Amino acid sequence: MNKPQFDLNKHVARLLMDEPFFAVLSRNIDKTPSNALPTAGVRVNPDTAQFEMLYNPQYFEGLTDVERGGVLKHEFYHLIFEHVTGRMPAEIDANPGLMKKWNFATDLAINSHLRGQLPEGCLMPGEGPFADLPAGKSAEWYMDNLPENPGKKEKGEDGEEGEGQEGQDAQPGQGEEGAEGKEKKNAQGNGQGDPQPLDDHSMWGGNSAANEIAKERLKETVKKAAEEATKAGSWGSVGSDCRKDITDRLLTTKVDWTKVLRYFIKTSQQANRRGTVKKINRRYAYIHPGRKRTRTAKIAISIDQSGSVDDVMLQAFFAELNKLADLAEFTVVPFDTDVAKDKVFVWKKGDRKKWERVMCGGTCFNAPTQYVNENNFDGHIVLTDMCAPKPIASKCQRMWMTTAYYAKHPYFKTNERIIAIEA
Repeated sequence: MNKPQFDLNKHVARLLMDEPFFAVLSRNIDKTPSNALPTAGVRVNPDTAQFEMLYNPQYFEGLTDVERGGVLKHEFYHLIFEHVTGRMPAEIDANPGLMKKWNFATDLAINSHLRGQLPEGCLMPGEGPFADLPAGKSAEWYMDNLPENPGKKEKGEDGEEGEGQEGQDAQPGQGEEGAEGKEKKNAQGNGQGDPQPLDDHSMWGGNSAANEIAKERLKETVKKAAEEATKAGSWGSVGSDCRKDITDRLLTTKVDWTKVLRYFIKTSQQANRRGTVKKINRRYAYIHPGRKRTRTAKIAISIDQSGSVDDVMLQAFFAELNKLADLAEFTVVPFDTDVAKDKVFVWKKGDRKKWERVMCGGTCFNAPTQYVNENNFDGHIVLTDMCAPKPIASKCQRMWMTTAYYAKHPYFKTNERIIAIEA
């Protein structure tokens, strides 16, 4: 009988029992086994716009509980410090060779907080090739103070010198070859003494709308994790300096809400595709059917025109809708306590419109929600100051847009997405 594969999900609660902050964070991050990576790695799943951790079951099975917890926290720190979603220095785009240094720098910054918790051979300030580097610095600091080629071997007795690998021994999708023998090698180097990052960094980067959604979701999760840790009276192994860095860096992040809106529209459109063997799948030719869009998604954007929404906020709403019109067609639904049905119009793709106020009464979110439910829309975005009771349920995906102040002080609580803008 074959031995069952190691399932990390069954062990996480025990591994993070004394880590209230990381325990909350962990519950909101999917963990997926993969033999394509020698150790582990994190990414934004492009389909779900959620952060995801991929891990090699064989590698994790060979670790102690302390090491397993340390690797988990290592991956979570990559997410918290935005290494995955575009914190890379701008010059990397012009000089891809710098990516190797950035890989080293991020691991050194994280591992400063995990001394004694990681597998043998992980990059550590003050040890081995990095004996001259102090602990507790930022990734940017290590990037500036690392040698030009941090993975390069010293000259040997034969006078030859070689280079270490680029930091990723396997890319997702490259298969299982050598997986069992690569785990320790990745943590300790290339088998010849060259230092290497602990995990796979090849899935980082980009500036997609999915990244923006994932960052916003993580921000909310970190807030919950911080509240839980404070309530428990302990942040576990998260030190005070690191705690401040987390708060300053993540909880004050500004959201590019135009990208969030674009993602919202695109995900609604994806539901309107069907498989067809007549169209070749560009990624999996002759394996999976191609995709054919049967129609364009119907997106409703309800604009709160009640008296509490001032002209400045209304202008901000229309300014961004002008930008969104470059992407898609949508239906504008003006409302206050009722929907002004005679003022509902389709904003054609590419059109430009001036802002206008057509109503100035109270506010009721049931009115636009009922209108959207009755007219079979695929997505609903409400631009408002949130100053009214919680509405009835929406039959389609619904999201709320408001200013930063009202995002922090909504009249009602909801599990639906609330995105703050600057007006």
